[in-house]
Amino acid sequence: MPDNKKCPVGGKGIGGQAVIEGVMMMGKTEYALAVRTPDKKIAVEKVPITPAAQKHPILGFPIIRGVVSFVNSLVIGMKVISKSAELAGLDDLEVDEEGGKFDKWLVDKFGDKLSDYIIYFSVVIAIIFSVAIFMVLPTFIGGWISTGIGISPRLRGGIEGIVRILIFIGYIILTAQMKDIKRVFMYHGAEHKTINCFESDEELTVENVRRHTRLHKRCGTSFLMFVMIVSMVVFFMINTDVLYLRVISRILLVPVIAGISYEIIRWAGRHDNLLVKVVSAPGLALQLITTSEPDDDMIECAIASLKAVLEDEPEEGTDPEPQVEMEPKEEAV
Repeated sequence: MPDNKKCPVGGKGIGGQAVIEGVMMMGKTEYALAVRTPDKKIAVEKVPITPAAQKHPILGFPIIRGVVSFVNSLVIGMKVISKSAELAGLDDLEVDEEGGKFDKWLVDKFGDKLSDYIIYFSVVIAIIFSVAIFMVLPTFIGGWISTGIGISPRLRGGIEGIVRILIFIGYIILTAQMKDIKRVFMYHGAEHKTINCFESDEELTVENVRRHTRLHKRCGTSFLMFVMIVSMVVFFMINTDVLYLRVISRILLVPVIAGISYEIIRWAGRHDNLLVKVVSAPGLALQLITTSEPDDDMIECAIASLKAVLEDEPEEGTDPEPQVEMEPKEEAV
């Protein structure tokens, strides 16, 4: 029988994300973005956050909190990527006269809220794209394959799930070939190494961080892999020969699947036993693609980001569930 002891570091509650030329670390009450600027310095911005469940307790209930966390992660992720591009000097692009007039009209129309509207719109588009590619498309392909080989309708969900996982892995592999993405994956490795060093109660130095693994059980890559696997199990139990009903069920059950996947990865992050190792293995294996070994400059960025978060909140805490950030303040390191 597996040992169900809790992981001693499971309550530290630090998450993170790789961005353009930097790393974002998130705690309970704020997140910090550290980016390597064109002059080779590290710019740090700290942004307060408010957990969704603090404003609306129902959003902290199991399953529901997973959906909320996923959407908030997308919103904050878009914001920090956009800000990191600015700090890294990658947004100084000239626009033509017509483009300039259109931009000016947008600013006049929406004012300071323009960037928020653009981010929310981008999140909606990203969700629609993801559902279409990873949920709806496999439904059609799985149906065609099942019909073609004469497989039982009851097994159609399994075929569909395998197709979904193959599409997801193929997407990750293709994305990893992009030059700019390769650097982001190196920063992703720096983020994981730094969190692992912190959770091992070691001093946050480049030398200490470098020794740690670039894999982590609570990574977003693992979460997405859980979504693929959980969807296979859920859809396997839903049998119908009517195609449009299958498609609708796949779309409507996305929040439920995301919520279940969140609870699994939350549980895995808080425990350390044989069962957890088995459950976490697929996601950790995929991180061999989505993370790379970072250089020392990247590790320094990750350390700067984590130290900035730890300045204003205790080391021990619960898993962060970010809501909406406020205006940031800048620091230079």
